[in-house]
Amino acid sequence: MNATDAAHTVIETITQMAQEQRPLMLRVLPDGGESHFWKHYPKGDARDAKTRSRWYYHVHAPGSRDEGEHGHFHLFLHRTQLPMGLEPKVWPPQGEDCKAHVTHLVGLSIDTVGIPRAWFTVNRFVTNEFLFPADVMIEHLPDFNVDETKEDDLVNRFVTAMVALYREEIAELLRQRDARHVELVAKHGEKGYEKESGVEVLSQIPIDLDAKISSLDLE
Repeated sequence: MNATDAAHTVIETITQMAQEQRPLMLRVLPDGGESHFWKHYPKGDARDAKTRSRWYYHVHAPGSRDEGEHGHFHLFLHRTQLPMGLEPKVWPPQGEDCKAHVTHLVGLSIDTVGIPRAWFTVNRFVTNEFLFPADVMIEHLPDFNVDETKEDDLVNRFVTAMVALYREEIAELLRQRDARHVELVAKHGEKGYEKESGVEVLSQIPIDLDAKISSLDLE
């Protein structure tokens, strides 16, 4: 999906959500929109039947989330979407026995009315990922696709399109993530990738969706 097609899909999905008066979070959370802090929605994550890319949404407790944020998505590639035999830069403590063989692509923060507000990357321990270098992740950004999970179709298509629309920005965030890792490892050794570092978010940029779409030559 190129940026133009992605922009059209983002506009289409957000418009339809608004017309149906069901914002994004109400399509992700249980009926009524109630959520338990930190819990993954949906249970077991949303997994694409073809690509094995996945997402989940969750809500942090007040005081541990940015002002104006309702919740955020964590977006992943599955290891099978990367070249066979490619060694992670950093392994989960469980190694090959880790339950989820995924690598974290990026986080997508959503505001209280269901509009995207920021992109961010996290330290390895936050999602217990198989960590791969930025250049690997950037090369495989086009492989992220969650159009065919069992969850709400508009949410699936919106998330896929947002990644396609913001590939350049996500690529830069991943480079910044790796640079921050270098700093943390210099200070903490291999614990720089883990909870002992005391650092969760490694890079972040705000989203101005109107400005982004206006920058494209849409027909």
